[in-house]
Amino acid sequence: MPVIGDYSAEGTPPDDPLRIEGLAVDLGGRAVLRSVGLTVRRGELVAVLGANGSGKSTLVRAAVGLIPFRAGTIDLFGSPVDAFTRRERLGYVPQRTASAAGVPATVREVIRSGLLARHPWHGVPTRAERAGISRAAEAMGLADMLTKQVAELSGGQQQRVLIARAIAGEPDLLVMDEPTAGVDRGHTERLAEFLAEFTERGGAVLMVEHDLGPIRPSVDRVVVLDHGRVAFAGPAEDVPERHGPHHHDTDVPAPPVVPGEGVL
Repeated sequence: MPVIGDYSAEGTPPDDPLRIEGLAVDLGGRAVLRSVGLTVRRGELVAVLGANGSGKSTLVRAAVGLIPFRAGTIDLFGSPVDAFTRRERLGYVPQRTASAAGVPATVREVIRSGLLARHPWHGVPTRAERAGISRAAEAMGLADMLTKQVAELSGGQQQRVLIARAIAGEPDLLVMDEPTAGVDRGHTERLAEFLAEFTERGGAVLMVEHDLGPIRPSVDRVVVLDHGRVAFAGPAEDVPERHGPHHHDTDVPAPPVVPGEGVL
């Protein structure tokens, strides 16, 4: 992938990729998030941890504009989330909890849908599209699966397809909801390497996880949610033991994988 940008030049740096302040979200008549704040800067990977129902998935879905919020602010690259139009700068990986059975799409088609913000959809992929699809597939170990039906893949393979779709458009910010769920250790290590290179080039990452595992060395800061509030924010090595690995969050269910689903 090309270098994302040089932000080391003199002068005022661009706005942070993601800034959340005082965020409050209600779902189904109950408060899920209460006065949550965090910032993700360029070149930084911020991981969000927390127990079931703590609001992790709600946080990332609100961050990319998929659900409304009652109070607070969410800014993407300095613009309010509801007015943000540069969707090609954002890559989103939804939580993979539902079956993709019956979805008539190949791996190539799903990855290609991640390019929609940069390239209008048309019949035959352009040379640039083919190159972007190939780079994303190679990064996630899917180069030999492009013609396979997504519905025929394992859960971990489907998850890697979602990641490849998010990175195919070469975004500046990745928002990922448990991207390693169901992914074997070898491919998790591969993702960790990609994220380390991505942030080194100036990319930014907000990632929900239940266990950092091989990604831990790439994490700059950890934010722990507890009953919808920030209970801890700091280096990964300082996370209190009671906020260690947890099971998947369940505050918002996810739909099946389809070519354009989750493309913002």
